Amino acid sequence: MPGQEPKRGGVVLKRRRLLITGLMCGIALLLSGCKFVLLDPKGMIAADEKRIMLTSILLMLIVVLPVIFLAFAIAWRYRESNKHATYAPEWSHNLLLEIIWWSIPCAIIATLATITWISSHRLDPYKPLAVKGEPLEIDVIALRWKWLFIYPKQTIATVNFIQFPVNVPVRFMITAEGPMNSFQIPQLGGQIYAMAGMQTKLHLIANAVGDYDGISANFSGDGFSDMKFIARVTTKAQFDQWVKTVKQSKATLTSDAYNQLVVPSIKHPQQSFSAVNKTIFETVVMKTMMPMTEGNIK
Repeated sequence: MPGQEPKRGGVVLKRRRLLITGLMCGIALLLSGCKFVLLDPKGMIAADEKRIMLTSILLMLIVVLPVIFLAFAIAWRYRESNKHATYAPEWSHNLLLEIIWWSIPCAIIATLATITWISSHRLDPYKPLAVKGEPLEIDVIALRWKWLFIYPKQTIATVNFIQFPVNVPVRFMITAEGPMNSFQIPQLGGQIYAMAGMQTKLHLIANAVGDYDGISANFSGDGFSDMKFIARVTTKAQFDQWVKTVKQSKATLTSDAYNQLVVPSIKHPQQSFSAVNKTIFETVVMKTMMPMTEGNIK
C-alpha cells in the first residue's frame, strides 16, 4: 500500500542507525583495552621522543586539517543547487593562493628538518646521558628467539629478564647470535639494531619504578612475536638485593651452558645465572670475523 512505503523506510533507517551505533560502541570497547605505550613514557629519552612525535603531528595537521575542511567546503559551495556560486571556467591562477600553499608547507618542512637535526644529535643512542651517576652496563645478546643479558660488573646473567635501579643511567652493549634483530623497551626509549659481528650501543634511563615490556622490533623468524622480555625498574636497594639473590643460584653461564642457549627455542622461560664466562660477549661479536669450529663458544 502507498502509505506503507514511508513507514518501511523509517524502520530501515532506524535499524541502520542502531547498527552503526552498535559498531561504534563495539570499536570503542575494543580500543579501550589497547595500551599505546609510546604515549606513556617512563624515561627521559622516551619522554623526549613523545614530545617530538606530538610536535611533528601538530605541525603536519596545519596542512592536513585545512585540506580536509576545504575539500568539503568547496564541494558544498560549488554544488549544483547553489545558484550564488561564481562560475569561472577560465580561472587558472591566483598569486596569493600560490604563495600560501607553497610557503606554509615549506615552512613546516624547514621546521621539521630543524627539529629532526637537533633531536637526532641530542638523542643519539651512542651518546651518554647528561645525568649524574656512573651508568650500569648490561651486555645484550639477541638469540633465536630469546634475549640474553650479561651484567659484567656484577658477573651475573639472565634470560628474558633484566632489572636495574630507577634514575640510574643504563648503557646497553648489543650484539646478535644469528639473524639481525632489534632491541627496544618502548616506554623507556627507541630501538637499536642487534647484528651479528657488530656491537651497537643504547643509553636509557627509567624515571619510574615498574615492569616494562621489552620487545624485538625487527622480524627475525618463527619465534619473533614471542621474543619478549621484562625490564623491571626498582629502587637501588631492591636491585642490590636482587643481585645477591641471583648470585645464590646454582646455574652458571659457562661456555657449555651458552651453547645450549644458542639452540633456537620459542617462549623460552626466564633464567638467571650466578656466574658468567666473561669472554662470551666479546667472543660472540668476533665470531663472524674469526669463525670457530662448529660456531660454538670455547
